[in-house]
Amino acid sequence: MSGIELSLRKKIESTFSPLVLEVENESHMHSRGGDETHFKMVIVSSKFEGMSRVDRQRQVMALFDDERSRGLHALSLRTMTPAEWDKVKDSFEMTSPQCHTSAKAKNLLKS
Repeated sequence: MSGIELSLRKKIESTFSPLVLEVENESHMHSRGGDETHFKMVIVSSKFEGMSRVDRQRQVMALFDDERSRGLHALSLRTMTPAEWDKVKDSFEMTSPQCHTSAKAKNLLKS
């Protein structure tokens, strides 16, 4: 685990005390050279109780100004309460949207 990923994890853990935290670094699919640019996360926390989905994501994103300045480009988030997680945990799949830079990265790798 490297710089930005570790920083993301630490900030989420200290702020939200998640029951579930899954972080997947998808940077290898979008950039070349080891840059940490693309991640997806599942965060399950009781601290999300009573908050809208948008407010949850705003609170999470507000933590990452430093990481954005160091190259974080895309972060797909799923934020849930424990009750919401219990309803979907056995069938949950998180897919990331196609990023326009992934085609660029593929072309660069061919050269």
